[in-house]
Amino acid sequence: MTRRLTGGSGFEATAGYSRAVRHGEHISVSGTAALGPDGALYPGDAYAQAVEALDRALAAAVELGATRETVLRTRLLLAPDCDWQAVVRAHREAFDGDGPANTTYFVAGFIPHGVLVEVEVDAVAASIE
Repeated sequence: MTRRLTGGSGFEATAGYSRAVRHGEHISVSGTAALGPDGALYPGDAYAQAVEALDRALAAAVELGATRETVLRTRLLLAPDCDWQAVVRAHREAFDGDGPANTTYFVAGFIPHGVLVEVEVDAVAASIE
């Protein structure tokens, strides 16, 4: 069985994707950023954006049955010249130093303007429904 979670953003409908998807015990969370109704939150603050994006991505995974401990992999995507050290510090703090596999990338940029960080999460459900 496949369950889909939508976050209600217009971009999800425009691009035809879900915030997160669970298929069996596997959970994948799409790229998640610190966005508000007027665009990027915490302009210029990579750490604050990372904390917010991690919280949102983890909340989506939990809503589909994961726990912080069952997150297997994260991806941190960073805008050019983003303070990568602040972002990885936020990641370390989110997982209490006992983190999942991770890859951190610099990318060309994000939609919308002002986003410095996106987070992707792959997890397994804490229990199979």
